[in-house]
Amino acid sequence: MRGHRMTLKDYYIDKSWSLFLDRDGVINRRRFMDYVRTGKQFRFLPGVPQAIADLSGVFGHIFVVTNQQGIGKGLMTEENLAEVHETMLKGIHEAGGRITRVYHSPYLEKENHIFRKPRPGMALKAREDFQEVEFTKSIMVGDSLTDMEFGKTLDMVTVFIHTKRLKNPIHDKIDFIFKSLSEFAAELTEREHL
Repeated sequence: MRGHRMTLKDYYIDKSWSLFLDRDGVINRRRFMDYVRTGKQFRFLPGVPQAIADLSGVFGHIFVVTNQQGIGKGLMTEENLAEVHETMLKGIHEAGGRITRVYHSPYLEKENHIFRKPRPGMALKAREDFQEVEFTKSIMVGDSLTDMEFGKTLDMVTVFIHTKRLKNPIHDKIDFIFKSLSEFAAELTEREHL
């Protein structure tokens, strides 16, 4: 429609849709110039457990897709990361939310591995594991252009969490911009209650 800017309300989002979430900067606080290496270092961003609980009522699947090259650099182990994700999943579950599965990439950026965003390997693995996943009925939420490119490669709707890391978040790979996962969840759950 001429002059009409699409909003999330223009999509019929139901349980046939999937949600892909980046982790650092979307679900939890980033550590400045470092990695979240232990469960004790993991800190949810404000409102995130409740936001994921609310989104669990909207989407059929919710996946976390996260680059974790700290493993590839030898700064942490797969066991360290498992502890971090156990802490994350416990907090989400206690709030009434659910995550279908967590996918991570331990590979270094320079390796350009298919499993490291912006390449689509983690999403392709999710579809292999859950064959009902349709990328054209999926939303990718992240706080970097790498996340947005990951989503657009697969024709997902892209949602950029603007945490001021990117000064001008206007880009052809960004469909929608929100200040937080909580704000994004509120937009969708308000639609559900109309």
